Amino acid sequence: MALRCVAVDDEPLALKIINEYISRIPALELVQTFEDAIAASEFLNNTSIDILLVDVNMPDISGIDLVRSLKDKPLVIFTTAYKSFAYEGFELQALDYLLKPIDFDRFSKAVRKAIDYVEYKKTPREEAGDSLYVYSEYRLVKIELNNIEYIESLEDYIKIHVAEGRAVLSLMSMKKVLEKLPAGRFRRIHRSFTVPVDKVVSIQNRKALLSSGKELPISNSYSNFIQDWKKC
Repeated sequence: MALRCVAVDDEPLALKIINEYISRIPALELVQTFEDAIAASEFLNNTSIDILLVDVNMPDISGIDLVRSLKDKPLVIFTTAYKSFAYEGFELQALDYLLKPIDFDRFSKAVRKAIDYVEYKKTPREEAGDSLYVYSEYRLVKIELNNIEYIESLEDYIKIHVAEGRAVLSLMSMKKVLEKLPAGRFRRIHRSFTVPVDKVVSIQNRKALLSSGKELPISNSYSNFIQDWKKC
């Protein structure tokens, strides 16, 4: 079944481009477009959709205020002509944001992410297997579990250290991310650290040596990890 989309933008040309792009992707269905954000809000609060594509800067109410007003929020892709993006967009956990003028390749990547995420959400956690989705820098980011070296807690944030590329910072607690990970595959060893069990190569003096060469402390509160790891 195609994902139901609504586009909101005060520029008719922008809506025409989005309409044309959606028509080229069979997995999407354009339900309605709006140049008026207030009319869009009324429609969206009475209609179930999957994806909302909405301009950030509009004359009556902003796209951010529109999304904030919705009772049931769909996946949101913001569109904007400005590279600097408001912090409120981060709080609203948008799927992505697209800079105008939007080209089709960039648009298709954003909606592909939406399609993948919908499938991910439908799959039971124990069967999801190989990916984790977190919000980072105004976007939903997909991380392959095999690439995770370790996860670090930084007060209200977590920092996911990956084998390739830079670490991913997300506004999330360690407890919350552990709920998203396959049970038994990742273990907390310290208030500040969670590790993939299969990447721990040795333990000595209450420190876990990872396959990357990184050494992390094991606290007294999580010392049962040592005995459990020995059984693996």
